[in-house]
Amino acid sequence: MTFKQISWTAVLFLTTATAATAQDVSLNAPGADDSLLTLLKDASLSRSVGDEEDPQPQDYVAAARADYRRLLTALYAAGYYSGTISIKVNGTEAANLAPLAAPKQIDTIDIAVDPGPLFTFGVASVAPLAPGTELPEGFATGEDAKADVIRQASSNARTAWRNQGYAKVEAAGQQIVARHNDNELDASVTIAPGPKLTFGALTVTGNDKVRTSAITRIAGLPTGQVYDPEELTESARRLRETGAFDSVALTEADDIGPNDTLPITVAIAESKPRRIGVGLEYSTVEGIRTSAYWMHRNFFGGAENLRFDAEVAGIGGGTGGIDYSLSTALKIPAIYGPDTDLTATAEISREDEPDYLIDSASTEVLVSRLITKDLEIEGGFGLLTAKEVTDLGTRNYTLLTAPLSVTYDKRDSETNAKNGYYIKATGTPFLSVAGGSSGARGYLDGRGYYSFGTDDRFTIAARGQVGTLIGTDEADAPADYLFYSGGSGTVRGEGYKSLGLDQTVDGETVTTGGTSFAGAQLEARVGITDAISVVGFYDYGYVGGSATPLTDGADQSGVGLGVRYDTGIGPIRLDVGTPASGDDQFKSVEVYIGIGQAF
Repeated sequence: MTFKQISWTAVLFLTTATAATAQDVSLNAPGADDSLLTLLKDASLSRSVGDEEDPQPQDYVAAARADYRRLLTALYAAGYYSGTISIKVNGTEAANLAPLAAPKQIDTIDIAVDPGPLFTFGVASVAPLAPGTELPEGFATGEDAKADVIRQASSNARTAWRNQGYAKVEAAGQQIVARHNDNELDASVTIAPGPKLTFGALTVTGNDKVRTSAITRIAGLPTGQVYDPEELTESARRLRETGAFDSVALTEADDIGPNDTLPITVAIAESKPRRIGVGLEYSTVEGIRTSAYWMHRNFFGGAENLRFDAEVAGIGGGTGGIDYSLSTALKIPAIYGPDTDLTATAEISREDEPDYLIDSASTEVLVSRLITKDLEIEGGFGLLTAKEVTDLGTRNYTLLTAPLSVTYDKRDSETNAKNGYYIKATGTPFLSVAGGSSGARGYLDGRGYYSFGTDDRFTIAARGQVGTLIGTDEADAPADYLFYSGGSGTVRGEGYKSLGLDQTVDGETVTTGGTSFAGAQLEARVGITDAISVVGFYDYGYVGGSATPLTDGADQSGVGLGVRYDTGIGPIRLDVGTPASGDDQFKSVEVYIGIGQAF
């Protein structure tokens, strides 16, 4: 590969001014293409001195002297090893100026860079390599001899050895020879893998209230197994996700332990154990929803999380009466292995909805296990007892439940996703102990996100929901197990749970939920500033009278616009929607305010 001289000259002028001095800083790089010119501009410190507050002549001289090395590094990074650099301050070469004897007045700084010819690799070698090592494509004979490619090749080689248990691998030596007559660079790097190591003992430091044994159990570092850097990452993640620590850092010992072991130290900083919070949401249909919680992050000294929640919803809304709930949850991490947690919950609540009133008490014991970093399964048993009042009458029932869910989460953010997808499938078999009927409820929620444009400014977000109830019908099933459509979670613009199924009972028409549901939500999100974005949305919902979705029922849809303000921990959401179908098409407006994206 030969270097073709580019005939044009790239010249950059930057003028800065202060009360005491006036400078012209120019960078002249004959033959430099756009890519190289950008590297040189970014490397030059002299160009940025004028951005500082009240720069002095000494600052410019110091920056000019530093630019020799910085510009040379930029040339090497691009593959130019015969370049020459001249930096003149008021006509005098900066290298000849005494570091502490700057002129009283600086008028010009002229930077001239002659890149010389582009070098290509003659020899490109890194050895020995671990099986499966992938070197950069540009690290090969005949390719541009960029210094960054050499560094990347060495890094890739060392990473591959570390991933196979050689934690103390290092670059034992390198030989870099520039053959100027041939415009070629020979680069040879020697790797010393060292011994294959296994994880040694885990030492815990920084803890006070959380037991050392609990931290070791939660971290789950596989002592005695072959070293794997991914295991360190996973151990740190497990500890952070308990919420009991402000910071977690795992470090490897400098020296190899007995029998080729690698001791590990985890340094943690404990969080304050208690925390309280409040929440507020508003919808013109659903009214005001307010909530509060109290949480203890280390209730028994083993990073157990105890939480109490209280919520009041439907205040000033048109969705029946006011709903109340009081619940508690205890989460015990690493109950059986580091990735298996146990959560016990209890709740008492009142749901006063347009078509039913339910007073209930429930408890559940659930075990969750993280199969991979993206895949989680959860299952357990529960007991539900309730008093239900509907147009079909009043009844009391007690159910045994066996909830099971599988979640696969590939989103780049839980609160403001721009790319990726999310799938959650839940199934809840229920067995009547007293009153009611037995059956099973299934639900599938899938979401996808795709962003494009500068800084992912444009985002397309889509959501699909499918639900079914089998083994029972609308008359016998628990009312809150049936499906409705309408409101912020299904179809914005339509009234909350405004779409159900009409039935005739004793000559009168009553409304209940359906035994199946299908819904879709589509959003186009456009970033206006770093914090503000606008959203256009379309929602669709179908409530069916059979267990098969999209059959024997009715549908509704809504459209609208929204605004998001990103707070850094999640966006504040304002949506305005209107019905897009039926007799009320475009005749009413509903407003929704909340925290986080709609989905």
